[in-house]
Amino acid sequence: MYKLQGIAVSPGVAIGEALVMGNEGFRIPRRFVTRDSVEYELDRLDKAIDDASKDIARSRDAVLKELGDKYAAIFEAHLQMLQDARFRSDLEEMISQRHYSPEYAVSRKVRECAQVFQKVQSRNLGDIFDIEKQLLRKLLGRRREELSKLRSPVLVLANNLTPSETAHLDRRFVRGFATEGGGPGSHTAIVAAGMAIPAVVGTGPFLTEVSGGDRVIIDGDKGLVVLRPDEETIAHYRHEAKEHRHLAARLEMLRDLPAETSDGVRIELMGNIEFPYEVDDCVARGADGVGLYRTEFLYLGQEQEPNEEDHFQAYSRVVQTMGNRPVTIRTFDLGADKVPHLPEPEDERNPALGQRSIRLSLRNVPMFRRQLRAVLRASSLGDVRIMFPLISTLLEFRQAKMILTDVMEDLTEHKIPFPKVPVGMMVEVPSVVMMMDHFVDEVDFLSIGTNDLIQYTLAVDRNNKEVVWLYNASEPAVLKLIDMTIRSARRKSVPVNLCGQMSGSSTYTMLLLGMGLRQLSVPPAVIPEIKKVCRSVSIPQCEEVARHALTLEHARDVSSYLRERLKQCVPELGQ
Repeated sequence: MYKLQGIAVSPGVAIGEALVMGNEGFRIPRRFVTRDSVEYELDRLDKAIDDASKDIARSRDAVLKELGDKYAAIFEAHLQMLQDARFRSDLEEMISQRHYSPEYAVSRKVRECAQVFQKVQSRNLGDIFDIEKQLLRKLLGRRREELSKLRSPVLVLANNLTPSETAHLDRRFVRGFATEGGGPGSHTAIVAAGMAIPAVVGTGPFLTEVSGGDRVIIDGDKGLVVLRPDEETIAHYRHEAKEHRHLAARLEMLRDLPAETSDGVRIELMGNIEFPYEVDDCVARGADGVGLYRTEFLYLGQEQEPNEEDHFQAYSRVVQTMGNRPVTIRTFDLGADKVPHLPEPEDERNPALGQRSIRLSLRNVPMFRRQLRAVLRASSLGDVRIMFPLISTLLEFRQAKMILTDVMEDLTEHKIPFPKVPVGMMVEVPSVVMMMDHFVDEVDFLSIGTNDLIQYTLAVDRNNKEVVWLYNASEPAVLKLIDMTIRSARRKSVPVNLCGQMSGSSTYTMLLLGMGLRQLSVPPAVIPEIKKVCRSVSIPQCEEVARHALTLEHARDVSSYLRERLKQCVPELGQ
């Protein structure tokens, strides 16, 4: 048994089989073989080694002819490792004595070698994983399972998950995430919360310790990952998982009740969604609308840019499902490095501060216009709002609105109907908060995006595990910026929402209500929990919490105070 401490980003407990991403998404279909099939499995291993050796030898010979001895030596080293007598005998022993399947034996043996190479800081670490890929390709052949076509439940373990990887996972079977890198605001964390599955990020290196098919526990409450747990640990976590299910069943009873405080103040609880089908979760959990519809999935992993009809179909599905409830569609919010059909940035050393989001849209006006046309067309089907992300100056917001006005005129000229659509923006950059008295004169609504706001306020890359400990929603500077935004909006009666991960944590609900927020946008899965808090407290209680929290100087003191108050007011959530 091996335990790793990471950062908890999505609550719950998952127990299951590991799918290790990093060996090209191979999934080990079985870990053990029957005694009477050992000879057959040994033959399969021999054939795989022989076939892989022939492939490597052909590659070596081709490289030798074209590039010479120096480059061919790389493949010669692979061949020697693959044909090493001890390597082969260890694999045969695992199959004949421990009854491991050849695939599982290869994966375990490679990880034993990798740990040795890692300790001595050998350059051969990449070579040993390449040999694993070669052998697994031969052993699995057509039985290799694509990540988008899983057939049974798995827990995904990876160094990190890119947006395009998460967009193509088969979500019916992914029961949990754990990554070596990343932070609380990473894409992996956002996706896991949306899928309502346990997730832990920022554990540090561990992929050399685990093989595909190993049993794993992901504890999304405490931020723990347990590899090859013993029976006692499994029994403990099965009990925890059962408690989670019981609590979820109790909270489910609140589905049709309003999120109304004990003194009668109505709170709007909206859903954050990333894919069209997630709107069904919003309806199932009684959401008052969709407060954040991320549209990036349309671009991820696609070789070609989505056309207007692709956009329209994705938006109309959500708008029609929500009926007369509002749907806030956020325009494109990715960096150029994440979009295959756009040119690679020439000098993008820091993508978080580079050509991304609204900046990229303003640089690619035809692409931006296609999205806006589709949103406006979909607005004729329900209550739609348009939201621009990562606005940092008044000029950017005005430029975006100018393009929107131009698109509206074009639709009108072609007699394509659409209603008056509210236009708002994300509050994610401190410069916007400093100029908020001017922005409130020009926007129809605001939505505070705490994931980026924390990152830019504290100058911390939310995906960098070396500094992720600085990324904290409880930092007093972050709380003051949120408070300033709400106060400015209130002076001009501009509706304001909070849609970052902070809003989905019940720890912060009383604080946010006390600051004056009356609308929160959260992952659909946590709507019942946040509703429970809203219905258990009064606004005066929340205002008292906010007043005290804003006097504290350290994030740890804020977090401790908020947890204590939650425990007092809603004991079943504050445990």
